[in-house]
Amino acid sequence: MTLKQLQIDKTWTLFLDRDGVINERIVGDYVKKKEEFIFLPGVLEAITRFSELFGAIFVVTNQQGIGKKTMTESNLSEIHTYMHSEIQKAGGKLTKIYFAPNLASEESQMRKPNPGMGLLAQEEFPFVDFEKSLMVGDSNSDIHFGTNLGMKTVKIGEQSVEADFYMNSLIELANQL
Repeated sequence: MTLKQLQIDKTWTLFLDRDGVINERIVGDYVKKKEEFIFLPGVLEAITRFSELFGAIFVVTNQQGIGKKTMTESNLSEIHTYMHSEIQKAGGKLTKIYFAPNLASEESQMRKPNPGMGLLAQEEFPFVDFEKSLMVGDSNSDIHFGTNLGMKTVKIGEQSVEADFYMNSLIELANQL
């Protein structure tokens, strides 16, 4: 199957991980303030193109830095306000950003790979059909999150887990669609 064969249109929903997909991941640490948030090359253009194609775009991100008390929800809100503003300036749109502040050890249903953020998106936006959804992430837990909900999956970066598609970046995905 190719991406074109999915026939993505406004009835489809896009779920995006944040760190390592939208912005540079800080290895061994967390993006704790907007000055540390650096968009990856081509991301703004890609999200703008996705906005024309998909009916809704959600960001789903594990943010255990909050649970570890290295940052606050207020810090995260500032980062997300900045990210959303820059995406809008570029002509893109995000429907909503969901985050899980929980520690991995808490085994929260909201934390990927568990389905909580996806189920909450579907509850708040009943048009979301997981069979017509694409999950894009750079970690195994992102891909398992998508698979657990019956989505098609795109792995950004190395092929370490079984995903439906593999890409090097969001802009490469945008170019394939």
